[in-house]
Amino acid sequence: MKTGRTAQALGYAGLIPFAALALDALVTGFVAAPLARMWLLAYGAVILSFLGGIMWGRCLNEPEAGATLIVSILISLAGWSAILLSGPAAFWLLAGGFAAALAWDMGAALPPWFRRLRIHLSIGAILAMIAGAFT
Repeated sequence: MKTGRTAQALGYAGLIPFAALALDALVTGFVAAPLARMWLLAYGAVILSFLGGIMWGRCLNEPEAGATLIVSILISLAGWSAILLSGPAAFWLLAGGFAAALAWDMGAALPPWFRRLRIHLSIGAILAMIAGAFT
C-alpha cells in the first residue's frame, strides 16, 4: 500500500470516534452522556498528543528545529492538561490545541496530500470538541 493512501484511510477512519461520540452525546444517547463525553475527551487528548509526536518526528533531521520541538511538547501537554480539567473548558482547550497544531503545520513543508488531510481531520476534530463543550 502507498503511504499516502494508507494515511488517508487511517486518518479518515480516525474521525469515526470523534463523530460517533460527539453525535451520541448530542443526538442518540446510545452511550450515557457523561460516559460519551469522557470518551470523547480522552480520545481527543490522545489524538492531540499523537499530533505532537508527528511534529517531533518530522523535524528530527532538521538542524534548527528547536521551536518545532517545543511546540510539539506544548501540543502534547495541552492534551494531557485537558484530561485534568472538567466541563466545557477541557473541550475548548482541545479545540484550541487542534487549531494551534494545524496552524503550526500549515507553516511547515508538508506534502500537498498531507496538508489537505491535516486540514480535513483537524476540522473534524475541532467540530467534535466544540460539540463536546456544548453537551
